[in-house]
Amino acid sequence: MSTEQSRIRNFCIIAHIDHGKSTLADRLLELTGTLSKRELQNQVLDSMDLERERGITIKSHAIRMNYTADDGSPYVLNLIDTPGHVDFTYEVSRALEACEGAILVVDAAQGIEAQTISNLLLAMELDLEIIPVLNKVDLPGANADAVAQTIENLIGEPAEDILRISAKTGVGVHDLLEKIVARIPEPSGNPDAPLKALIFDSVFDTYRGSIVYARIFDGTLESRQGIRFMATGKETDAEEIGFLRMKMEPVKKLTAGDVGYIIGSIKNVKDTQVGDTVTTRERGATEAIAGFREAKSMVFSGVYPTNADEFEELRASLEKLQLNDAALTFEPETSIALGFGFRVGFLGLLHMEIVQERLDREFGLDIITTVPNVKYKVLKTDSSEITVENPSNMPEVGVISQISEPYVKAEIITPTEYIGGLMQLCQDRRGTYINTQYLDTERVSLEYHLPLAEIVFDYYDKLKSISRGYASLDYEYLNYRESHLVKLDVMINGDPVDALSTIVHRDKAYDMGRRLVSKLRELIPRQMYDVALQAAVGSRIISRETVKALRKDVTAKCYGGDISRKRKLLEKQKAGKKRMKQVGSVEVPQEAFLAVLSMED
Repeated sequence: MSTEQSRIRNFCIIAHIDHGKSTLADRLLELTGTLSKRELQNQVLDSMDLERERGITIKSHAIRMNYTADDGSPYVLNLIDTPGHVDFTYEVSRALEACEGAILVVDAAQGIEAQTISNLLLAMELDLEIIPVLNKVDLPGANADAVAQTIENLIGEPAEDILRISAKTGVGVHDLLEKIVARIPEPSGNPDAPLKALIFDSVFDTYRGSIVYARIFDGTLESRQGIRFMATGKETDAEEIGFLRMKMEPVKKLTAGDVGYIIGSIKNVKDTQVGDTVTTRERGATEAIAGFREAKSMVFSGVYPTNADEFEELRASLEKLQLNDAALTFEPETSIALGFGFRVGFLGLLHMEIVQERLDREFGLDIITTVPNVKYKVLKTDSSEITVENPSNMPEVGVISQISEPYVKAEIITPTEYIGGLMQLCQDRRGTYINTQYLDTERVSLEYHLPLAEIVFDYYDKLKSISRGYASLDYEYLNYRESHLVKLDVMINGDPVDALSTIVHRDKAYDMGRRLVSKLRELIPRQMYDVALQAAVGSRIISRETVKALRKDVTAKCYGGDISRKRKLLEKQKAGKKRMKQVGSVEVPQEAFLAVLSMED
């Protein structure tokens, strides 16, 4: 049964990782009676074990709660939980669009972080009602007054009016529920207009296919009605529709203002993309809800099975992951060094880490990943443009006119004492300084334009180590810019090892090449002959190391006599080693590829 629009409140929670968003969601479920004490577990909306262990939200969730306010009025609260990490910004933006209000949760001990500001700005652009909340006020390290003042400076909410709560103990959460019904506006929409529903998430069920989570903006959707997805053009019947409680609750119709699910015979998540508009097959809407874009991979890496026999198993595992994760892309590729594998595209580094972890946990696969890199645009001398995701596909130097790489706008929020070290890090990573903004006397926001390729390697680890874990990073894609980039090849006995090829800035090529070959010299086992390790840019060798041969002392049996006897034996050994080198091949151990990933400056 549908509820009248004046009784519906659609909202989400904006917070940085580990500021208590999932814990607050747990308390709201408990206080509204959606869950009993017996059913409750920590991070109940985080369905993956990985989400619980890391304390992060990877997939967004939604849940419908019934709440009776202090004045006796019944309300329906639709909480649309969102991921907090920068890699999932697009999912966050579409989830925000499905809401009229947002709860801004800030840790009273840690203060405002970069991703909080990023998501807050998204919410303010969409003109959502913001309710700021200070969480973890019960902690000994909490500094509620100072953090409240920072929030007042940011959004203008008087510091004394900001709610102070503890999501863990439940203190102040009832007052928050009252603020939600009082301040968040009711949804607007015409139930009699053509259907317009925004997809803010979709999940895959093995038995029922793709399940769409949508917010109805206009119109009414009835069970069994024919529907059409406007961006992909896919048509099907809404076999089942309903509300999202702890379990799915089927209903006969969804109307303007409602948040619910739609199940049709859709076999692929790619047909139900986040941000698409659902309308009816007959007399449907002519214009889609603005802002839809396809999720584009930003970071690419080669993924290979350590055992070549597991190639088909790896393909099947990636296909299963792709059913739940439309942003994941992959295509087969081969490497001389690593054999058959896949070039996999990710939204960012956290997305890449999570996919690797899931391949290991859920499918028991042992994999090797190559150095992550980004997508480059190469303009050739014949004026044609190609995109390069894999360094081994880079054209010869002679046919390249220019190479462009993606840049991002990075915002770093840090305590003031670490400014110097972090500015130096950004300078070392070819960053362009934009501005500095003091949030309060203790914390500062730095803005830089950085090449994405410099972030995907080990930038985040360095940022955390320089700031002792206190700095936070948020970034968004800006544009492509021309750069002096070169392909750095690693050769073993004159043969290039494609899996170790990287694309680097010309100024950094020598240093990177020297570090690479010296690291490989430690890892490649000694052979019966000298092994030459070289780093090259085009045809120019920029660094060389030699793995010395294992030698038998062939002159040991010569006691005295003419020097020519010893010389003859040494020459004979030298000729044998030369023949051996011509037919022998050097096996590169797996540790060598992993060492490149973890190579320190």
